Amino acid sequence: MGLPASKRNQRQWSLLDIVTAAFFGIVLLFFILLFTPLGDSMAASGRQTLLLSTATDPRQRQRLVTLVESGHHLQPIEYCPADAVAHMPCEDPRRNSQLSREMNFYRERHCPLPEETPLCLIPPPSGYKISVPWPRSLHKIWHANMPYNKIADRKGHQGWMKREGEYFTFPGGGTMFPGGAGQYIEKLSQYIPLMGGVLRTALDMGCGVASFGGTLLSQGILALSFAPRDSHKSQIQFALERGVPAFVAMLGTRRLPFPASSFDLMHCSRCLIPFTAYNATYFIEVDRLLRPGGYLVISGPPVQWPKQDKEWADLQAVARALCYELIAVDGNTVIWKKPIGDSCLPSQNEFGLELCDESEPPSDAWYYKLKKCVTRPSSVKGDNALGTIPKWPERLTKVPSRAIAMKNGFDVFEADARRWARRVAYYRDSLNLELKSPAVRNIMDMNAFFGGFAATLASESVWVMNVIPARKPLTLDVVYDRGLIGVYHDWCEPFSTYPRTYDFIHISGIESLIKRPDSSKSRCSLVDLMVEMDRILRPEGKVLIRDSPEVLDKVARMAHAVRWSSSIHDKEPESHGREKILVATKPLWKMPSNSH
Repeated sequence: MGLPASKRNQRQWSLLDIVTAAFFGIVLLFFILLFTPLGDSMAASGRQTLLLSTATDPRQRQRLVTLVESGHHLQPIEYCPADAVAHMPCEDPRRNSQLSREMNFYRERHCPLPEETPLCLIPPPSGYKISVPWPRSLHKIWHANMPYNKIADRKGHQGWMKREGEYFTFPGGGTMFPGGAGQYIEKLSQYIPLMGGVLRTALDMGCGVASFGGTLLSQGILALSFAPRDSHKSQIQFALERGVPAFVAMLGTRRLPFPASSFDLMHCSRCLIPFTAYNATYFIEVDRLLRPGGYLVISGPPVQWPKQDKEWADLQAVARALCYELIAVDGNTVIWKKPIGDSCLPSQNEFGLELCDESEPPSDAWYYKLKKCVTRPSSVKGDNALGTIPKWPERLTKVPSRAIAMKNGFDVFEADARRWARRVAYYRDSLNLELKSPAVRNIMDMNAFFGGFAATLASESVWVMNVIPARKPLTLDVVYDRGLIGVYHDWCEPFSTYPRTYDFIHISGIESLIKRPDSSKSRCSLVDLMVEMDRILRPEGKVLIRDSPEVLDKVARMAHAVRWSSSIHDKEPESHGREKILVATKPLWKMPSNSH
């Protein structure tokens, strides 16, 4: 007949107890997870597990990319771990240190495949502040934005930089000019026409914190500085935080990403590039980039340097073989002038130098192996020697001979100039975008063509990195002939800069950057490109994208995923076509605590 009632009740009570205890246990766990550091830390660890799974499981990563692209991933993309604040995917020392050291191959760009990269947003360092505006940034920046004391500790006595309270300050010195770059530039101006617009584009090789380039700006000379990712911790990041044009590069096994005859002045102050090694390969690359009639300045070893007599003799021998005119040797500084016209290279010389074959493209320079032959000036189209091109600022608007050499080049150039004057006026007057300091200083145009956007801003106190996509027509030579600067790049790869280095990013035709030219298929993902743009952009920085309404609808969904606020606007009324304009702003977000 069953158990007595008292026994049955006893069993029911114990079941009720278990249910009640379980309920209270769940409530307690909920409170622990919601309101305690343990909860934060468990959530962070869950996020990190998800992050790691997007890096180690390509299928999981692809699922996430597809969800973001389709707008079905409602949460923003996660932030990367706190130790990724200065991450550059293609210059990652942990990854690249395994590679060959021959000709510094391991210090060049080596990019991971997208599926090997976690899909996450690079966080700012703890205590990050909105950057000091230009021109004050040239002399001081926030310490919290790059809390790396190594340069100040090691080079403070040479006047590179100093720590002063909340700031790093820049007295303007360098290893070869502890008295300041101004004094050094004054010395150079005795031999080189630094005033009056004769010189405009300069390349500073191995630039420290770019005080040389920063000081030249006051002479109207636009110097682009480069250095590898370095043991001094982020010299290029310091340069960009100061508002000085710079990017990360290494002269190793490949050409630098510029066309032939780009720079009016090339400068090395203790850059330690072995110009005469490997049969003078590096000097030959400098020669390719230097405009005929341009100036080469080398300060420091091996110029009249103790125990470097052979290296100094070799350097002079290479310059002689290429018919460079020796302008001056002043202490440890040498100044040469490149000849105009085809090289007088003798048939016999101790370095075995010979002229490149006529078929060798002088301006191809995206992952292009260094050549052991000298570029023929006659193989570079147009008349682009110093002295024959107009002085700055006339050269900005006069149609360069390298544009005229293109099909309908004269008309295309003129139409492009008119188009950008109209567009930028609309950006300012109707979209209320401030394209000048103190609002912005470092600007990137990701699809620059002739540099028309940058040219309209040339009278403002901003500078523009004009990027010419490596699979599009290589018009970067025209950009340099106008007195502007830029690089070749393929946007299916990360760019060679540190995180948080640009205030404003401009793109005309974002989808064209990743599409295969012969089909509607993409070579890479728009999501990865947006995450890379977020890495480059400073907090409170802005992005402007021009494209079709369909593309901008996709971009707006992804903008939400990378935490940007965005709005879509009509284009300027005078322009034809279906384009619209998306404007987005990146917020200053902080890492939640315990997310390390």
